[in-house]
Parts: sequence; C-alpha cells; structure tokens
Amino acid sequence: ALAADLAGEGLTGVRVVGRGVDTELYDPARRSSALRKAWGIDGDGPACLYVGRVAAEKNLALVKKTFAAIQVRHPQARMVWVGDGPSATQLAADHPDHHFAGMRIGEDLAAHYASADLFLFPSLTETYGNVVAEAMASGLPVIAYRSAAAAELIAQQKNGMVASPGDERGYVDAALWMLEESARLREMAVAARQTMLPRSWGGVVDTFESVAREAIGGQA
Repeated sequence: ALAADLAGEGLTGVRVVGRGVDTELYDPARRSSALRKAWGIDGDGPACLYVGRVAAEKNLALVKKTFAAIQVRHPQARMVWVGDGPSATQLAADHPDHHFAGMRIGEDLAAHYASADLFLFPSLTETYGNVVAEAMASGLPVIAYRSAAAAELIAQQKNGMVASPGDERGYVDAALWMLEESARLREMAVAARQTMLPRSWGGVVDTFESVAREAIGGQA
C-alpha cells in the first residue's frame, strides 16, 4: 500500500521487501491433540484463538460478539485467549467458560497457533500485526478487517476472510461462513500456510539483497 502511494506521488524505482515470519517456528506440524484436550475441546472443536495484548484498543468486544455467534451454531466451540493486559482480569471473570492461556512464547506459542482452527483478529489499530502472519504460517485461517497485514496477506475466501473496516456484521458473518464446512476450513488452512512460505526470513533477506544489487547497478 505504501509503495502504491509513493508511486502515485511520482516516485520511481520503489521496491517492496516486506515483512518476514519464522516459517520453521510457526508450523502446522506443531498441532497438539494434548493441548486441544487441555483447552476442553471435545472432538473436532472448533477452537477459536486470539493472540495479542488483552486491552480495549484491540477491539476485544468484537471477539466476544463473534464467538457468541459461533457458539450458537457450534455449541462445542472453545475460545482461547493468549496474551495479557489491563482487560485480562475482567475478561476472565466475565467469561469463565473461555480458556485464558496467559503469555506464551517460542515453541509454546507456536503450538497454540497450530492447535487452533480459526484466528480472530479484530484490531483496527495495527501498523502491521505480526500475529496475522504467524497464524497463517501456522496453517490457521484468519478473519480480520481489511487493513494492515490482513489487507496484504489474505486472499478472500481462499486463505482467510476480511471484512470492511468497522463492518462488525460482515466480520461475524465471515467467521460463521468459514466454519460452515470443515473441508473448506481445512483447504483455507493449507492455503494460509502456502501463502506464508515465500515470506520466510530467508526469502526476505534474498529479496533485500536483490534490491540492493539493483540499486548498486543503477548507480553504476
């Protein structure tokens, strides 16, 4: 989006290197049946996941609203929260049926991503949103607003879903659509992983080197 803005201002030679993600750490192979059991998942779930700061500016009310709608159609669904913040204590008190995992890092965090079925990302305050890339690399379809990383990475109805910024009804409906058919959700999970493989940090470094060589060649 920034490259397009710069090009529109007449700046030539703009190249996008982009942000990377650790595709070895965030891997669907880390899916854990034991972890899903600890969450209280009975059978196939679904397990809905939020990862990030647990604070009002992250628009957590939409996560709660979306999961409540999901529960109507999927009574066995489970909501899992990973992270901490000023809203965590009250949120846990208000929703004792949800699972609050607290802060997680490294392989533990990666296992939480890979063991879920749908990633709920409601924020409209991100400059990028690394968690979207981490979730997709983990083979986890994402529902988000069309902004920041989600706008760059998500192909509608292929590897996830996006709603127009602020369209809560569209957001909730998209989440419900994603969970309607388990086969479709699995296909989106595979596509999410494939989308992120070229965005490994190795690939980002290769792109940076290529752009640097292009710039040096142009100066010469």
